[in-house]
Amino acid sequence: MATYHEGDTITGTVTGVEEYGIFLSFDDNQSGLIHISEISDSFVKNVNDYAQLNDKLTAKVIGIDEDGHYKLSIKELEGKDKKDSHHIVETDKAFSTLKARLPEWIEEAYQELEK
Repeated sequence: MATYHEGDTITGTVTGVEEYGIFLSFDDNQSGLIHISEISDSFVKNVNDYAQLNDKLTAKVIGIDEDGHYKLSIKELEGKDKKDSHHIVETDKAFSTLKARLPEWIEEAYQELEK
């Protein structure tokens, strides 16, 4: 029985598709769940759009529960580069720009309400 660790990549067969995720079976009857939140960085409206029974999928191990079931992720395979490219860099100005503009925005809102 092969043992996998967090960070490993596995390929398995889809054994179930539920509204909350995809069940995957692999090596020696081991199994795992790809939760709906781990399917894509984009909004997943319907899990069936991403997998059907008996499909072969590759996923990354992101955890293992006390019963030995694997927590899996497809979106983690896309790599951190995609996520890091949208990283927000905090500046020394912080919220000062918002603070400076807030009185102006409030005044504009009052004027709109008076119309």
